[in-house]
Amino acid sequence: MAALDALVQRRVGARLFTVMAFDATTGISRRIWTNAPEVYPVDGEKPLPQNDWTRQVIVQRRAWVANTPAEVAEMLFDHATIAALGCGAALNLPVVVADQVIGTLNLLDAAGHFTPARLAAAHTLRLPGAAVLLRARLG
Repeated sequence: MAALDALVQRRVGARLFTVMAFDATTGISRRIWTNAPEVYPVDGEKPLPQNDWTRQVIVQRRAWVANTPAEVAEMLFDHATIAALGCGAALNLPVVVADQVIGTLNLLDAAGHFTPARLAAAHTLRLPGAAVLLRARLG
């Protein structure tokens, strides 16, 4: 997990980085990595809401990007906590294995952080993200 975090920092950068494992059977996401455990502890769980975020990231398997605090607030219920960390932009990248979303890589940073170049670099994190998520499933 720490190696994936280091890779994220080198390729894209993120003030806040979390990895969520998704269980399609239960519809629950569980945090398996965070670089801010005091705010977002490992093993935190949440059911996925039925909204545009879920349709885009889980159903359509497309990255969700918000580059302003207003866009973050539209979709993320914890936007106040995110803002308090100095983050005004978010990228949630679905990790797909065998045509199933098994989790997401969640990168957050200052408003405007996710430029086209950073978004392209972020997509290269899907394979290492899949390795981490699969390894976590094995225990």
